[in-house]
Amino acid sequence: MTKITPQPGILDIAPYVGGASHVEGVSDVVKLSSNENPFGPSEATVEAFRRAGFELHRYPSTDHAALRAAIGAVHDLDPAQIICGVGSDEILHLLCQAYAGPGDEVIHTEHGFAIYRIGALAAGATPVEVPEKNRVTDVDAILAACTKRTKLVFIANPNNPTGTMIGADEVQRLADGIPETALLVLDGAYAEYVDGFDGGASLVTGRDNVVMTRTFSKIYGLGGLRVGWGYAPAHVIDVLNRIRGPFNLSTPALAAAEAAVKDQAWVDKCRSDNTRLRAWLAEVLAGHGVQSDPSETNFILARFADAEEAAACNEYLKSQGLIVRPVASYNLPEYLRITVGDEASCRRVAHAIGQFMGGAA
Repeated sequence: MTKITPQPGILDIAPYVGGASHVEGVSDVVKLSSNENPFGPSEATVEAFRRAGFELHRYPSTDHAALRAAIGAVHDLDPAQIICGVGSDEILHLLCQAYAGPGDEVIHTEHGFAIYRIGALAAGATPVEVPEKNRVTDVDAILAACTKRTKLVFIANPNNPTGTMIGADEVQRLADGIPETALLVLDGAYAEYVDGFDGGASLVTGRDNVVMTRTFSKIYGLGGLRVGWGYAPAHVIDVLNRIRGPFNLSTPALAAAEAAVKDQAWVDKCRSDNTRLRAWLAEVLAGHGVQSDPSETNFILARFADAEEAAACNEYLKSQGLIVRPVASYNLPEYLRITVGDEASCRRVAHAIGQFMGGAA
């Protein structure tokens, strides 16, 4: 038996499992398991990616200056306080690597994104799970869990996989109440789906203890390229850039993301279509007896009578070529997370769930 062992905490990590994309023996599959934009990236984004193909022999930019400038211009942020990564996941990992270690604690909520726990354990820190209140982030519970060992507090707002969010006043209260040696990290992967929401950027400005992360994987339709970004105080950006890989983003990824963020008309269209289809899907499922909390994202969390009914519905949907996301691993065994697809996909999954609930399955 080998005497070579990894750092403490690594073997406590259950490998992350993404949403399924195929069903054995079933064709014409509709994937509604990974919260992807069913409309994909804009034409301008695809064209920028295509043009970048002529520069594949060149190393990419190390400072991501053009992309940071474009993000800053669109969101009225200082590019010097922006960092880009391989999805927002990389930035979350960098934060854990830089600010948490053995003896430190990293707080996340009970239904929070799995990467928070993984990042903490990978850094040798202790993840601390805090209860939510009816699937909504509970600021009082988080503050009660804080200790002198707390170094990072992660919340997704809106949250994945619940789809719920808390208001600016509550986020402000959280930022004011955490220990002075801790960072509050606002994961804004779904922020663009909330009309007029800045993802918490205004809270970052003027403070030294708040970081916001965002992604191009959701509304921008670039999940396959893995580009994310963060907005943080200058002292945090300086630290993260010291450990970030210099060539972490490829030339095509940088070019596509820059074109994507500049095409806000496409973002507005995708947000509008998602809002309309999300409301329709939630209403129809409720009519079939499947309720869901109001969602601020591009998915709904469908609630069944119990874990057995949720599992049975999931199996039936797979038999119909419909892939959704069971979320028992997020302490939500009686739920299925359903991405809001295009209109045809929404109608198809709503019809199938209606058949299941009506006993046709």
